[in-house]
Amino acid sequence: MQPAYILIAIPFFLLSLVLEYLLGKRKNIKLYRLNDTVNNLLVGIGQQVCNLFNKAFLFGLFILIYSNFRVFEIPSTWWSILLCVVLYDFVFYWAHRWGHEVNLFWGAHVVHHQSEEYNLSVALRQSWFHNLLAFFLFLPLPLLGFPPLVFGAAAAIQTIGQFWIHTKLVNRLPKFLEYVLNTPSHHRVHHSSNAQYLDKNYGGIFIVWDRMFGTFKQEEAQFEITYGITTQLKSWNPIWANIHYYVELWNISKSFSAFKDKFKLLFARPGWLPENVIANNSAMEKGKENFVKYDSDVHTNLRWYAAIQFVVALLGSVAFMYHFDTISTFYKCAFASVIFTSMLIIGGIFEQKKWIWIAEYFRLAVVLLSLNTFYWYWYVDWFGIMLLSSLVAGITCMVWLAVHYILNKEYYKLNFEV
Repeated sequence: MQPAYILIAIPFFLLSLVLEYLLGKRKNIKLYRLNDTVNNLLVGIGQQVCNLFNKAFLFGLFILIYSNFRVFEIPSTWWSILLCVVLYDFVFYWAHRWGHEVNLFWGAHVVHHQSEEYNLSVALRQSWFHNLLAFFLFLPLPLLGFPPLVFGAAAAIQTIGQFWIHTKLVNRLPKFLEYVLNTPSHHRVHHSSNAQYLDKNYGGIFIVWDRMFGTFKQEEAQFEITYGITTQLKSWNPIWANIHYYVELWNISKSFSAFKDKFKLLFARPGWLPENVIANNSAMEKGKENFVKYDSDVHTNLRWYAAIQFVVALLGSVAFMYHFDTISTFYKCAFASVIFTSMLIIGGIFEQKKWIWIAEYFRLAVVLLSLNTFYWYWYVDWFGIMLLSSLVAGITCMVWLAVHYILNKEYYKLNFEV
């Protein structure tokens, strides 16, 4: 989805999360945890920020192929959108399947599966790099002659179609729909880390591709589903979430003597090892026993502060997306850096890292300086804006100082990690 669509969709997505939370609470089903939900949404924000930087390349490549090499003249009509949705979903099936069956692609897509909850916020937890790796699979669509607007509409329909299936609140749909469409029941199987459910149900909107190519698995009521990945991430750091599997592959490859094995590892299935290497790598585990969800016991003041800073980061990211095309490359990089730093610190708060105390003071100072510098150069009413931004940053700094003081005085016996 392009940023314009995303800006329109954000209120819809957030309202859906609130509605699901309230319905779950009414049914006495605990669907959300603050740390997990914030982490999912931070990863989603990071994906959209990354998309801002790579959209020119991806869209330009699409236009280049469509303008110079298209085979047919396909008009922009309702039937062409419908046809594009079906073909897009077919390509998505294979891109998604590669995302599970090839290490290079799984290293990116694994991000979407790290959450150990299953709710609508998980749908927004998307890899920062997977679209760059998988986009080439969709290039036959402009080659066939689907116009950019038709392709964009199909992609938007795909996004919305996959959003609603990330829920526990919908059990089974009528049999015909369950046979044709990817439903919450089918997608719960896909997000399971239970051994019998691994690598199943790859379809986006339609489940028929899985039935055709032998990857379909029905949800079985007698088995309780465990969500997440087979080796728990055990981190609230959005940046680490996006690179950890590649780091693990690098560490595993160090035990390989032959370069061809190191290269093959990138394109092998997760779990593959050369015959002369003992399979003792945690990154390659299959299944899990005595599973306990990763959690962290953070003081209430810190939880509130992290939640408020998440809201600020979300609003700042929306403003960044809105103004992205009108600001210079320097400011694009500067504000993206502030957003990613904010994510890192919010994750550090939930993990109770010692460095958050100094890092947050530094971040607030940089944000204040960046805001005032930005408005000095770009806006006539700099003085009024400076007062407002300084007030917000000043209040935030005082709140952080108060939280730090209270925890130091009364609760510093908590075990903060390095």
